Amino acid sequence: MSTKQVEKFETLVEIPDGVTASINKYMLQVQGPLGKTFKNFKKIPVTIQVKDNKILINAQGTRKKDFAILNTAKSIIRNLCEGVSEGYTVKLKIVYAHFPVSVKTKDDKILVENFQGERSPRVAKIVGSTKVVVKGDDVVLTGSVLTEVTQTGANIELATKIKNKDHRVFLDGIYVYEKTKGIEK
Repeated sequence: MSTKQVEKFETLVEIPDGVTASINKYMLQVQGPLGKTFKNFKKIPVTIQVKDNKILINAQGTRKKDFAILNTAKSIIRNLCEGVSEGYTVKLKIVYAHFPVSVKTKDDKILVENFQGERSPRVAKIVGSTKVVVKGDDVVLTGSVLTEVTQTGANIELATKIKNKDHRVFLDGIYVYEKTKGIEK
């Protein structure tokens, strides 16, 4: 195996200004202006070291699969760094034909009331520290961790899924229509 092939199985992630990272065994902590987040890399077979203003990631093997895992870890770390410095926003649109739908938040749950005239509200879970704001027919999700914000959006979409009817005719629901970096005010 040549040295070029071995170099392929290690990579660097630059830490942006204003962001600090530290690792304790398998737990990576990233802290920035929007808060701090943690990610456990125990189940991901890579070794991570924090040096100067860079994070060094090494794959534990030399196969194609290990290269893919290395780049997945790199992407996860890059998303954590971007999240604590810029944040993420996901917008959802409330769509209804006959029954006016209302969306409310209560504790760590989102209540979708009067969906297709149903008496009891449909419930979706808010994941992590995601903030939910309802503006007219829009639901705006903001947060510093991409996986938490997008999973909350997916939970809302799944809560308003229509079953046992033709989905081409019954188009009521709450749908994601925009995902952006940065926290919208």
